[in-house]
Amino acid sequence: MVNIIAIAFFYLAGISIFLIINELIYRRLDLEGELTRKFAHLAATLATLPFPYIFPSHWYVLVLALIFGLFLFVTWRSRRLGSIHSIKRKSWGSYLLPLSIYLTFLISDLTSNKFIYILPILILAVCDPLAAIFGINIKKMNGQIKIFGKPIQKTWVGSGTFFVLSFMISLIALYLHLELLNLKTFWLAMTVATAGTFAELVSWRGADNLTVPLSVVLVLLLFL
Repeated sequence: MVNIIAIAFFYLAGISIFLIINELIYRRLDLEGELTRKFAHLAATLATLPFPYIFPSHWYVLVLALIFGLFLFVTWRSRRLGSIHSIKRKSWGSYLLPLSIYLTFLISDLTSNKFIYILPILILAVCDPLAAIFGINIKKMNGQIKIFGKPIQKTWVGSGTFFVLSFMISLIALYLHLELLNLKTFWLAMTVATAGTFAELVSWRGADNLTVPLSVVLVLLLFL
């Protein structure tokens, strides 16, 4: 019990130090908030991957999520932490990320299946920020996606990057989890990638931080 609480404080301290360093880099190099925000998303989310092997109950993760949710709200209200909050678009993504991690962990805990946490969070950590970076910065052979003739804030390169990365990650993760590489493995990886990409495509204002992992969780619960 004492060791687990100590680890929780270690996570709080570690991520806090990382956010401070990220903020200093943002100010010193005069970087765009979108870039440092995506980097923070990638690093902080990846840091939570060991949670199922560390915390025996979802209550620990709930407390951590509440603390960071409150921290993000306070820094936004006080106009601090520009490396996270200084973006031109409206987004709830930073607040939905702790909620997403907790809900994914909760489902994994209730089903006693660590993989149901690992794969969705891995896809959220890697695919979402890289897809956004490629989608924003690659101009050639790119363009906004239209749904029913109406353009949305998604690009062909961004969504394509998300699909390819999520498929590759899913295929490797499923192979390691099932210790089997057959037609079902490919089919399930393709289904996960399709569900995650569609969730990212139709989400707005950062809601993909919640919809992407939960859509992957749903696929795994139905077909794994």
